[in-house]
Amino acid sequence: MINKIARSTADALADVKDGATIFIGGFGTAGIPNELIDGLIAQGAKDLTVVNNNAGNGETGLAALLRAGRVRKIICSFPRQADSQVFDGLYRSGKLELELVPQGNLAERIRAAGAGIGAFFSPTGFGTELAKNADGSLKETREINGKQYVLELPIYGDVALIKAEQGDRWGNLTYRMAARNFGPVMATAARKTVATVHEIVELGALNPEHIVTPGIFVHSIVKIDRAATQAGGQKKAG
Repeated sequence: MINKIARSTADALADVKDGATIFIGGFGTAGIPNELIDGLIAQGAKDLTVVNNNAGNGETGLAALLRAGRVRKIICSFPRQADSQVFDGLYRSGKLELELVPQGNLAERIRAAGAGIGAFFSPTGFGTELAKNADGSLKETREINGKQYVLELPIYGDVALIKAEQGDRWGNLTYRMAARNFGPVMATAARKTVATVHEIVELGALNPEHIVTPGIFVHSIVKIDRAATQAGGQKKAG
């Protein structure tokens, strides 16, 4: 019998290895799987590469993972905002590598990995510093129909940590509004996907037209009590 319901975040994350590339869903603070991030901190994996839309807010969630010294490199679109002090301190002191990727390219590079696309050409970044590789060399460019494009490669993940709304024991997922964001594409591009849900329903209870991430892309789901999540967020905010 297929049953992807994990007993705890610890069980779901037990096999995360040092040096892994971790996708973390979220857009700003919307859809951040904070319980899974806390579980990853407790699990102890280090030397991680994290892929996220930004680089953490305040002192919790992704910022806490950075502060714990577990992350070697972050790939993101918006590393700095008013409360990104943890990232700022680590980056300025040379303790954290940064690969800056325009948001559209970030989403498409992840989607390409999940879709089996070897690479794609994008006009974004042509003629700027973003058209360079990490070692300073120029990325391949090509003129197509009179316009210049930059070759972008897929981003593959070892583990995706995402926040969903509902799930069943097969791993089918639905999302709540803006919490959806990067979750669906990240689930397709990772070797293992772990999702939190606020409700586990019986097989067949989810309308097939409402399922965003099919269970074939999900390996474990963990039920998180909504009231506890809200209380924790209020406590941290206070």
